[in-house]
Amino acid sequence: MGVLAVGVGVGGIVLGAEREEARVASIAVSPSAPAPVSTELGFVRRDGPARTTVVDAAGTVLATFTDGARTVTLDGPERTFAEPQFPGRAVTTRVWVRLLPQEWRPEDENAPWVRDWLETNLGSTEPDVLAFAQDYLDGAPEERDAQEVRFKGDAAFGPPPPPGSPPIENNDFYDYLGVDWSFADGARREPDPVRYGTVDCSGFVRLVYGFRAGYPLIPTNDRGPGLPRRARAMSENGPGVTLLPDTGGIPTDLGVLQAGDLLFFDLDKTADGRTDHVAIYLGRDESGGHRFVSSRVRADGPTLGDLGGTSLLDDGGYYARSFRSAKRL
Repeated sequence: MGVLAVGVGVGGIVLGAEREEARVASIAVSPSAPAPVSTELGFVRRDGPARTTVVDAAGTVLATFTDGARTVTLDGPERTFAEPQFPGRAVTTRVWVRLLPQEWRPEDENAPWVRDWLETNLGSTEPDVLAFAQDYLDGAPEERDAQEVRFKGDAAFGPPPPPGSPPIENNDFYDYLGVDWSFADGARREPDPVRYGTVDCSGFVRLVYGFRAGYPLIPTNDRGPGLPRRARAMSENGPGVTLLPDTGGIPTDLGVLQAGDLLFFDLDKTADGRTDHVAIYLGRDESGGHRFVSSRVRADGPTLGDLGGTSLLDDGGYYARSFRSAKRL
């Protein structure tokens, strides 16, 4: 592993800005075994949000653990995420996003499992949360498991609506998969065949973080031990650390964000002012913009491009004006 070529401060990691063309997802990264964990690693406490950074003897930040969250950012091989078939800038980054087995606590730096976890994950090129998200963009290649369940491939937002009707929402991860799903509480859900291969915005997040990365899911919008169904419920009742609270206005402290964070939007602008869209933050693109990926009607599925609206938080566009809050799982 090389030196981390990004700036780090109280605002988090600033991602790179060099572009390399990619058809759908990340460029190929050179396979590498996880790097041995040096005995000289240090653990440094930081604020805004409260977190622990892992640094080497030279002070290079190798990992960031946020108090109360399971997502970790790690320094790793550089890769580029892009959809060159659509307008929009690429994101080139050394940041990889993975899940801890439990929420981070400051005292965990002395726990034996932490060094084992770092030994396994530092330098690993196994697919991470950001790579999972790219598996459902326009033109993404299909892949099936041993049971012939398609778990990767181009996803649509929803089935075509009748002429003159609004888009059909409520398309969850199991609709995309086309399989029955049993949740930890015993609840069971069956896919709608009409919705096969589709995910709405929250269904996409559940597909990426839940089905692919292993974060717990619940079948309802209630508060519980997992990620709830709808974007509004994720924002109001879901787990995670609030980074930017919903004050009814547009958050401006974007420096607290790091790749993998959940972003919440009020797109419909109804009187209740509540969240109705969720996205996954990717980081800074080649123009320095704060770019995200989400499943939405205008693009008919997941996209990080600018088809039907820029996937940016800071350009004054449709989504930037509707941005309201952020969480870290």
